[in-house]
Amino acid sequence: MPRKRWLPAAYPTPGPSRHLYGGHPTSQAGEQNACLSRTQPSSGPLPMATTFCPLALAWPRLCLLASLLLLTGCSLRTSSAPTPAPTPTASSAWQSAAAGLEWRTLIPDGDELAQIVVVRVDPQRFRFRAIYRAGDPQSLADWRKIEPDASLIINANFFDKNHRVLGAVVSDGIRYGSAYSDRGGTFYVRDDRPAVVSHLSPPSAIDSSVQQAVQGFPLLAHRGQPAYFSPTNGERNRRTIIAEDISGKILIMVAPFLGLSLHDLSAYLPTTGLEIVTAVNLDGGGSTMLALPAADYFQPSFDAVPAILAVYPR
Repeated sequence: MPRKRWLPAAYPTPGPSRHLYGGHPTSQAGEQNACLSRTQPSSGPLPMATTFCPLALAWPRLCLLASLLLLTGCSLRTSSAPTPAPTPTASSAWQSAAAGLEWRTLIPDGDELAQIVVVRVDPQRFRFRAIYRAGDPQSLADWRKIEPDASLIINANFFDKNHRVLGAVVSDGIRYGSAYSDRGGTFYVRDDRPAVVSHLSPPSAIDSSVQQAVQGFPLLAHRGQPAYFSPTNGERNRRTIIAEDISGKILIMVAPFLGLSLHDLSAYLPTTGLEIVTAVNLDGGGSTMLALPAADYFQPSFDAVPAILAVYPR
């Protein structure tokens, strides 16, 4: 079983710990810039992810490479002079998993290992709940046993070596952790309405009216435009992303194999035709997990996680 890479002590962190799962901590300046990159969307069948590496039968060498590279994190740095992006190709069609729950896959620039599974959730038909077990991380199989009625489960916040979340989690009105205000963004439910908000603009405070919330960084899309870039393009890794589209629907995205660098991902998301307004990077790497039972899709994480976001029918 792969193990996560610990950060060297020289890297700054946004919270009390220097041990950050899923990648290097980012800087505020780096999130306040935009980038463009040469990627384009395509489509493909929803991959089956019930084994350690779902591509093993077709591409054993690529799977070995992907598995090894999962040990590396995401290098987040700042720069200028973004590179231009080509006009994207047409997006693939949505497929229904249930009323108000649709999925699709995107293959950036024909790169199968960068495949992104996208689930679009209609808040009129589904509700969201953040769940946190401080110091008691669970595998995807265990989370499904704990929340058997969930229609979707993803991992949420970054966390430290003691499995305490970085940033804030609000579960059923109870707040845990220390909220970010200078980086990334927040998914929250207030007055039974979900939203994904950027911290580049004055964010809505996580107050007593917030019923559920998770946080992540960096910010990937802001007002429909790329919001993060890196001079070195950064490293590729598995990804978990949460976004809101122009109609107010919530998009859950995972890159289950060897996802794009954060630089390329930020550039790519606005070109997909998903009409994303705001997108936030959640914990990735060995933490990335997704369960979508209605589509018979289960992407387990390599590491147990203490916080998830679950979706339930109304």
